[in-house]
Amino acid sequence: MTTADVLAATGAVAPALEIVDSRIRDWRITLVDTVADNASSAGLVCDSWTPVEYAPDLAAVSVDLLIDGSHVATGSGKEVLGHPATAVAWLANALAAFGIELDTGHVILPGAMTTVPFIGTGQKVEAHFGALSSVSVSFI
Repeated sequence: MTTADVLAATGAVAPALEIVDSRIRDWRITLVDTVADNASSAGLVCDSWTPVEYAPDLAAVSVDLLIDGSHVATGSGKEVLGHPATAVAWLANALAAFGIELDTGHVILPGAMTTVPFIGTGQKVEAHFGALSSVSVSFI
């Protein structure tokens, strides 16, 4: 599986925020804890889907991450193994070694474009992905 194969098989892309959480107190987490905790993934918030043929170059997409309106990080698609589709190709190839395939309709998060800040109750997180759109979530 190559980056080009992934792009050819992708129906649409969307700007997204992964909500990371852990059952491990004070984030004193090991690799074994992460696996047992379902990779600390608690949820996903995404905006509208854009057909991949109308999406901007995903490696060139930049993101500005804000918490309560204050800028906290900037990143780009290049942060994700050079291109988000390259990360998905890596995943598909790694899973294939175990006889597992990615199926049509799967939503895949290729990787983080910025650091993962800690968020507290009452805070709002926004991610602006330029021409791809924006996504936000408030924690109440």
